[in-house]
Amino acid sequence: MKRWLLNRNPDLLRLSEDRPDEHNKVTFVELFFDLVFVFATTQLSHSLLAHFSALVALQTLLLLLAVWWVWIFTTWVSNWLDPEQVPVRLMLLALMFPGLLLSASLPYAFNSLGLVFALAYIGMQLGRTLFAIWALHAHHQELSLNFQRMLAWLAVAALFWIQGALQEDMTARLLYWGAALLIEYLSPSTGFWIPRLGRSSTRVWNVEGEHLAERCGLFIIIALGESILVTGANFSEGDWSATSLAALAVAFVSSVVMWWLYFDVGAEHGSRRLAQARNPGRLARLAYTYLHLPIVAGIILSAVADETVLAHPLGATDAASAVMILGGSGLYLLGIMLFKWAVAGALPWAHVVAIAVTAGLAALVPWLTPVLLAAAAALVLLVLAGWEHNNAWRCFQRPPEIDTEL
Repeated sequence: MKRWLLNRNPDLLRLSEDRPDEHNKVTFVELFFDLVFVFATTQLSHSLLAHFSALVALQTLLLLLAVWWVWIFTTWVSNWLDPEQVPVRLMLLALMFPGLLLSASLPYAFNSLGLVFALAYIGMQLGRTLFAIWALHAHHQELSLNFQRMLAWLAVAALFWIQGALQEDMTARLLYWGAALLIEYLSPSTGFWIPRLGRSSTRVWNVEGEHLAERCGLFIIIALGESILVTGANFSEGDWSATSLAALAVAFVSSVVMWWLYFDVGAEHGSRRLAQARNPGRLARLAYTYLHLPIVAGIILSAVADETVLAHPLGATDAASAVMILGGSGLYLLGIMLFKWAVAGALPWAHVVAIAVTAGLAALVPWLTPVLLAAAAALVLLVLAGWEHNNAWRCFQRPPEIDTEL
């Protein structure tokens, strides 16, 4: 430890320049870091359930965008820098405290704790980026320059985060924070272009495909696991009736099938395509940085739907419950479809059909109880999973397409 403290720029790189074929395993400190985001997903789903409305849904979406963005950016950094090295490990552990503050403030981010949320978020984004610049400066000039460009974008966004947190009017706060996220989400697609320094090429983003794919898969597990734990806890505290047991079974089957749709085909082939891609940075930016977000959002909304159905399985299905049930399944299917399209190079038409059928279930809402509507949505997922398992070769056995720079 003393040696790296005396060395201004120790070699902390995880990958060599020629991308060796061996798979860099996910480390225990990365899994420990992820625990903060288990808490964050729980906070988001509980906040949405407690005050479900169009405005709260929009606010929750914005907060989810922020949570995902700080996690995925950290995942990229831990793909390049070795978490087994003490400085990188300490960086991840240090990020956990503001991450804990960020997660704890989520239910009150649009009320009294807006500044706490904004400062925790900015601290994680800027602190991690400054560390990457320091760690990469002596050993990978191009990547260090990439993070310098990134720092400029994040600094501009930080002004909007702070200004939004200082607003008394919640609509104004929503607009400022929306502008901050727009800046941050646009930045990778521009190559973090800034005057004089230009833009970064995606070919510089020399990711280790299997590691990044595994990290994103673990975040999917986090979201699904949170859904199962919360649903099980609510069931244990409620009325152990046959109807409640049926609602629990439907929620469980839905979570299992969501897991199956992602990990049976998509995760393995996505990892393989990313490892084989000529421009892995470009594919990772699209398929994992951007297109995993609707998958996570669909899981969280489905978790809220499961809790609602468990609380009121019978009776008329109101508009809010229908939106949660069908919206969660539909959003998840959309994310899975886009992800598989990105890694396979062909649109999975069975997913298009499943989305259309899920949307069509809205016509049956007046005649179905919440538990029956949830069962119908789960059945669509189950049929799709069975069909894809038997026909995956149609999309995923073709050779990967040649990547080109955008």
